[in-house]
Amino acid sequence: QVQAEESGGGSVQAGGSLKLSCIIDGLTFRDYALGWFRQAPGQVREGVAAIVSDGRTTYADFVQGRFKISEYNAENTLYLQMNSLNPEDTAMYYCATGSLPANARPLLDEVLFPYWGQGTQVTVSS
Repeated sequence: QVQAEESGGGSVQAGGSLKLSCIIDGLTFRDYALGWFRQAPGQVREGVAAIVSDGRTTYADFVQGRFKISEYNAENTLYLQMNSLNPEDTAMYYCATGSLPANARPLLDEVLFPYWGQGTQVTVSS
């Protein structure tokens, strides 16, 4: 059973930074994807960033170089460093994971991520 637990959310002012963490237990796939998604009130959930087991990453267009996804294998932890935050980044942020075919490229497609955490709230004030 794969379990994920996010932390690191909070309230910041525009221009500030936050680093989200996600501890993932039970991940035994050799080839896998790890991703961050977000959902703002009244909006559909959208992909933010993803990384696959060989280290390749992908980001949503709105990230525009402000965020960085990374993983620390020794501690089974996924990170999302978020800089230059703006009020439009306010949302519940979720980490997710799933297995992938070997050499698959990273994609922000929820279908590829069957395992999800409960989310951590990020609020950015102007």
